[in-house]
Amino acid sequence: MKKLVVTALLFISVLCVQEVTAQYESIVQQGEFGISAGGAHYFGDLNTRSKLNRPKPALGIFFRKQFGNYTALRIAAHYARLGYSDVYNTQNEYQRRRNLSFNSNIFELTLQGDFNFFKFVPADPYYSFTPYITLGAGIFSYDPFAYLNGEKYFLRTLGTEGQGTAAYPDRKPYNTMALCFPIGVGIKYALNDRINLGFEVVYRYTTTDYLDDVSKTYVGADKFPPLPDGSPSAAQLLQDRSYETGDIIGIEGRQRGYSKQRDAYVLAEFTLSFNLTSYRCPTAN
Repeated sequence: MKKLVVTALLFISVLCVQEVTAQYESIVQQGEFGISAGGAHYFGDLNTRSKLNRPKPALGIFFRKQFGNYTALRIAAHYARLGYSDVYNTQNEYQRRRNLSFNSNIFELTLQGDFNFFKFVPADPYYSFTPYITLGAGIFSYDPFAYLNGEKYFLRTLGTEGQGTAAYPDRKPYNTMALCFPIGVGIKYALNDRINLGFEVVYRYTTTDYLDDVSKTYVGADKFPPLPDGSPSAAQLLQDRSYETGDIIGIEGRQRGYSKQRDAYVLAEFTLSFNLTSYRCPTAN
């Protein structure tokens, strides 16, 4: 009798597991629609040591199309603020004396592939968590600006490195659009079959060295005509701000930036996404 009871219990358990498994397998995750929020940080000619000491806000929306339980294709749009100043470089006297600064609003659109380390099935508590890697390509807009005596100036139009002048015909005004190549890691956890939480850190390589309006050499104050009243123009005052920290260092030909290395930025964000699912009818045995 005991053997019969044990056998019956085992049989019932197997049937229950099969039914639950069939229930999970009947739910097909088509994709996710989500939002993200966190911080952005810039790396470049004003932040050569890649310090993470001046984060600024970042916001995004995304749609992730699932292809099975391990891979997905994501399209995402982001807004982020980037900025930095030479005054933060306390260990580099030349950069501190250079005294340049910038801010810029970034609007970005990317296409990324996401690859899960573990099988991810939001409806199944055994497969509700996974780390992942992501990589892709995108395009973004930027337009660096700075403040002088409380007034905002967009630096590109000022030609702070001689762009558009007869003295430097090879220096053309830079484009305000550039490509980026995101690569990073993340984790996500399914709270239930409908909602996921996550966190990711994604670094962006870019094709521009002018996120910060700094790249090549000084062209000299004489390349920036004074105002009609004889006072210095905003372009002259913003192309070399070392006069605010001591003797002028912006003589023609002296290094202002490092043109052989492109600028970059990183986004670290929390994500909240909502699953889009369909139901598959179980096959008959």
